[in-house]
Amino acid sequence: MTAGVAAATDRAIARWRARPVRRPGVSVRVRISAAVALLGTLALAGAGAIVYAIESERLEEQVIAEVDQELAELAKLQTDGLNPDTGRPFDSVGAMLDTFLARNVPDRNEILVSWYDGHAVKASPQEAFAGTTLFRDTVRPLLDVGGSTRISVPGYGEALVTVQPVRNTRETGALVIVTYLEESRGELRDTMRTYAIVALLSLLLVTAAAAWLSGRLLAPLRTLRETADDISETDLARRLPVTGHDDITALTRTFNGMLDRLEAAFVGQRKFLDDAGHELRTPLTVLRGHLELLDIGSPEDVAETKELLLDEVDRMARLVGDLILLAKSDRPDFLQLRPVDVAGLTVDVLAKARGLGDRSWALDEAAEVQLRGDEQRLTQALLQLADNAVKHTAPGDTIAIGSSGTEREVRLWVGDSGPGVPPEDRARIFERFARAAVPPGDEGFGLGLSIVSAIARSHGGRVEVEDAAPRGARFVITVPRSAPSPAEEDPWPAS
Repeated sequence: MTAGVAAATDRAIARWRARPVRRPGVSVRVRISAAVALLGTLALAGAGAIVYAIESERLEEQVIAEVDQELAELAKLQTDGLNPDTGRPFDSVGAMLDTFLARNVPDRNEILVSWYDGHAVKASPQEAFAGTTLFRDTVRPLLDVGGSTRISVPGYGEALVTVQPVRNTRETGALVIVTYLEESRGELRDTMRTYAIVALLSLLLVTAAAAWLSGRLLAPLRTLRETADDISETDLARRLPVTGHDDITALTRTFNGMLDRLEAAFVGQRKFLDDAGHELRTPLTVLRGHLELLDIGSPEDVAETKELLLDEVDRMARLVGDLILLAKSDRPDFLQLRPVDVAGLTVDVLAKARGLGDRSWALDEAAEVQLRGDEQRLTQALLQLADNAVKHTAPGDTIAIGSSGTEREVRLWVGDSGPGVPPEDRARIFERFARAAVPPGDEGFGLGLSIVSAIARSHGGRVEVEDAAPRGARFVITVPRSAPSPAEEDPWPAS
């Protein structure tokens, strides 16, 4: 049976190691680089759009400011009413407009046109557009009220046409300012094209840097994955190399800790099953041997065999019960944590233990403190220690039960005046199926002290054996005043 259990465990481990490993379709490095590229593209495109909008608005304001400047100079000349060349008043509106054109130099994207006598007379600089029907049809509606309008000029694109009426008592004229907008906008577009090229090169540089940097940062993770693959294909004894002091190093330590727990769990499971199989082999052999030798024709033999087999079945039931209890000790619901009165627990255990044997039972002391724990499990552990003390003492020997407490922990003990426990056996006796000196009539399996140790560990404590005074042994369970709850434990302990 032991070989079969071990083989089943080996098959389970083999299935776990051979499980399919899913690889992501796109690596983290590619996704980080793509995310950086996308964010960079959005940032640079957004910045370019904002710059274009601001510069377009600035160009519009600049054009309007230039037009206003020309109109302000015309208004000053009109207010003075004197020809700067002769010092005499202007003879006509046409003379004033021609003088204005002669003394003002338009911008490179601007033409000034004097309009009087019903048509465009002069243009500065000379421009064929001033003589076109489109120009006349655009200016005439504005001669009386003035104002600006936008038109599309063939070969020039969009233009802003501003008309400022000029009048005197005898005649009417107008100054026409034509501003070509496409030239300024073309310069802005050239600037934005240059920005786009620089932005694209910057984006490529940033993406390449992100890919290189993410590769450097993710290199430990690749090492961790490759090592984890090797571990799953070989054995659980290997560990990942721990270097550095960053988050990945903390992850590596956590992963190594997980491997420690997995290895301990697999080794413990195999040893548990091997031990259980070994212990079950004897009663099963007894059952088989007596059944094979049973004389069904002899009522006496049948009755005797029945009684013997029932006794073996009871022993197997006790063994299976103890094994189930040990297996449950690692489950979150093993303990039902509540406030426990330590003094009351100590007195109750002493009262219950008196029925275990004819011994001189005594109460050392009872601590007037409380702890958070499972009273039934602690009672079970103390009674197990008391039963163990009965087995290793004789009638008339003393068995003392006591408890003491501090601000942080509580000590519960069972001491006896028996032969004691040799120092070399004190650690081994808490292992499953491990036994030191076996007194006559002891039919235990060596699981009692393992159960006590499991109950102590589940409370976050420990059990130890020490010398009693003047002789004998004292088994001490030490548990914290507040036992840890599985739901409150941190699944990712700090490294």
